[in-house]
Amino acid sequence: MPGHFWIKNNKTTGKILAGNRLFTKLLTMRKLFLLIFIVGCIASTNKTCACSILYYVDKNTGKIYVANNEDYWYETKTYIQINPRSENKYARLWYGWDDFAQGGINEAGLFFDGAVTPIQKGPSFYTNPAGNMGDHILATCKTVDEAINYINERNIALPNAHIMFGDSTGNAKIIEWVNGKQQIISIKDNRLVMTNFHLSDTTTGNFPCYRYSAINENLNKLEINSDTLDLLKIGNALGQSAQTPKQNENGKIGGTLYSTFINITDMEFFLVYKLDNTKVTKLDLKAEFDKQKKQKIKLK
Repeated sequence: MPGHFWIKNNKTTGKILAGNRLFTKLLTMRKLFLLIFIVGCIASTNKTCACSILYYVDKNTGKIYVANNEDYWYETKTYIQINPRSENKYARLWYGWDDFAQGGINEAGLFFDGAVTPIQKGPSFYTNPAGNMGDHILATCKTVDEAINYINERNIALPNAHIMFGDSTGNAKIIEWVNGKQQIISIKDNRLVMTNFHLSDTTTGNFPCYRYSAINENLNKLEINSDTLDLLKIGNALGQSAQTPKQNENGKIGGTLYSTFINITDMEFFLVYKLDNTKVTKLDLKAEFDKQKKQKIKLK
């Protein structure tokens, strides 16, 4: 049930900033997060190997929000890794497991995340990524175009996944590999949505996708009915894509392992673990990126 997008080559629950002024409305936020996941639980199906990612620019304020549901096995030992800035390297936060970033953001406002796709043949001269590629990109790249250049300079291709990059300028792109060729899908208007089908060729599989349609429909309704938008309202657009935990024939449980919500403009970060609104990790990214030591926040 590979809900994550890369296979690596071969307690704290975020209470660090409980007193921070940016999060004095935590109780209200928890209630809103609960609403998100009640909606998601009602709409969820038995399919647990699915991920949903959204990059959104508010047309009125210019603020940039991203949100993600990571679906995978519940037994996975997940954590948040925060690495401080150093010479020629940006401070960065990523989330994942086994010393491998599944998604994250750096102090320059560069974000990435990814999702599995139907397997495709990659370009003949390209290779799978080595090491913790996501961490390397966040450490050295500032923009979407720099991140894509990083991939191209190293001839990297992922035959079973695509990646979304978004930055603080309002630029966002998806890079995927279909029929032996690299394809780039750029943000249109003010949003970019990605699930588990190839946007450049929907005939490869996993399409139509109700999650993709539901996210876009929810955003359309928000834009019509809401005078103001914020991270929590944008996060609600992903509600129907959450996957309630299900047990397979071997007894393994899978579903939405965690959900992330990031305000890139104001550098606010939230993570909800296993659809449990009492397990909300909240971080002021500006404050975290100014710290001098590495941090590892285990999710449990």
